[in-house]
Amino acid sequence: MAVAIIMDFPGGTLEQYDQVIEKMGLEPGGDTPDGAFFHWVAQTPDGLRVVDVWETQEEFDRFAQEQIGPYTQEVGMQAPQMTVHDVHNHFIAS
Repeated sequence: MAVAIIMDFPGGTLEQYDQVIEKMGLEPGGDTPDGAFFHWVAQTPDGLRVVDVWETQEEFDRFAQEQIGPYTQEVGMQAPQMTVHDVHNHFIAS
């Protein structure tokens, strides 16, 4: 079942986020990692909000452990506060 993950990074900056994306080898506006359907990020008054939709919780967890966690720590970001929701429906651009 698809899951939506909301990650709030207290004190995070867009500059730190851009560094993480570069370390992951991802391109802004490009393809998502394997297993991910959708991703967006925005600056908030408290830091950063990242929202992803993944095919499964397990795929997200593996990516988070292998990439999100290590790379956000490398650039000095705090661990995110996360909320996970089961997705009832989603649409993908063709």
